[in-house]
Amino acid sequence: MLLVMHDQAGAGAPDNFDRLWTPHRMAYIKGENKPTGTGPDDGCPFDAIPKMSDEDGLIVARGESVYAVLNLYPYNSGHLMVVPYRHVSDYDELRPDELVEMGEFTQKSLRALRKASGAQGFNVGMNLGHVAGAGIAAHLHQHVVPRWGGDTNFMPVVAQTKVLPQLLRDTRQLLADAWG
Repeated sequence: MLLVMHDQAGAGAPDNFDRLWTPHRMAYIKGENKPTGTGPDDGCPFDAIPKMSDEDGLIVARGESVYAVLNLYPYNSGHLMVVPYRHVSDYDELRPDELVEMGEFTQKSLRALRKASGAQGFNVGMNLGHVAGAGIAAHLHQHVVPRWGGDTNFMPVVAQTKVLPQLLRDTRQLLADAWG
């Protein structure tokens, strides 16, 4: 077997590893733009997103009390979140109309992801509170993550790297078109 050494221009000693550079992830790792408090005026991205255009905010669909948005740091291509407009942190704080529309948007998310991408399964859920793993605990949001047979390979398991085959703007448009 012939090993080919790659010139890595400032990336350390040459070796046989190819690298996937994902500098956009550094903002997530460093917690940039993450809200510092629990109030709606503490820089919450889920309060800011609805004020943006659908394209800029990566919004797939808007309802009366909730909206569906692509996750900026997705676990899989098409990773959506269903978010109430109202700034609440816990599921038991939802009003009946918000609860119903959140359920309806979750169903629509599943349908749109099946239609647009042929998703074979889903992870759907919420992390309530920081200790439960919520990245933004101050504003409730439900994850809808599409899954396919074989979508977990050596990259996330061994290299702690996720390869996403489509740009978020392209994914947003595909899902918005399939929303129905």
